[in-house]
Amino acid sequence: MINTELQEIKRDMAKTGSVTKVTTHVLQEMKLKGVKIAMLTAYDFSMARLLDRAGIDIILVGDSASNVMAGHTSTLPITLDQMIYHASSVVRGVSRALVVVDMPFGTYQGNWKEALQSAIRIMKESGADAVKLEGGIEVIESVERILSAGIPVMGHLGLTPQSIHKFGTYVVRATDEIEARKLVDDSRLLEKAGCFSLVLEKIPAKLGEEVARNAKIPVIGIGAGGHVDGQVLVLHDMLGITTEFSPRFLRRYLNLSDEIIHSVERYISDVKLLDFPNEREQY
Repeated sequence: MINTELQEIKRDMAKTGSVTKVTTHVLQEMKLKGVKIAMLTAYDFSMARLLDRAGIDIILVGDSASNVMAGHTSTLPITLDQMIYHASSVVRGVSRALVVVDMPFGTYQGNWKEALQSAIRIMKESGADAVKLEGGIEVIESVERILSAGIPVMGHLGLTPQSIHKFGTYVVRATDEIEARKLVDDSRLLEKAGCFSLVLEKIPAKLGEEVARNAKIPVIGIGAGGHVDGQVLVLHDMLGITTEFSPRFLRRYLNLSDEIIHSVERYISDVKLLDFPNEREQY
């Protein structure tokens, strides 16, 4: 069973492995062919280079950098300048993956002129491929203006972390009929406006399947079930670098926090006991 699954994965990767650069068009072709899209966050050159070498399709320079890189309790504090810094670092490490950058809180809500200027700055100063915005009808004018400038936009619906103070909690969204219908309507609105893809975060799996089935653009989930067109996770969460965050949708592929701590403890011990450096490690 495992060998069969691995063969299927290799066949899927072979369909896009020859692609020298993942573009929005490539993602559209992947959806049409039923090839799942793999997406992870990254915030620096070294990690981005590793993800790109591994064959990741999309790298999201997420505003989650506010949490995992800067230690804030929400995504709200990170600034546009900081996002551009992280994005430009990532872009320098990437040759194949599509690089998408989160527009931070306060740079697009309620003011399309500021939204357009912010998106242009991200694209010009970082060299990224696209931007991502949270929200539906509330931000549609900003989305349309950014798209009118030729900048690809990825939408984001469901749990939108930049609206945490409005929601008051990180619980599953769109569990009632009214919110679910609004999410469906917003997904159609964003697609009609010209978004090349959507992220659905922490919503019922059946709703995620419904949106993905009816959308012509790729739908990528994070806690939205397995019947969407792709998946995204925060790199630090899936590698076990951060361990405080353990939602149901998160699968940890490593426990790097323990490995890093143990490695540093060994280094400290070796230094204290005069074991490092040894004769071979000197000039």
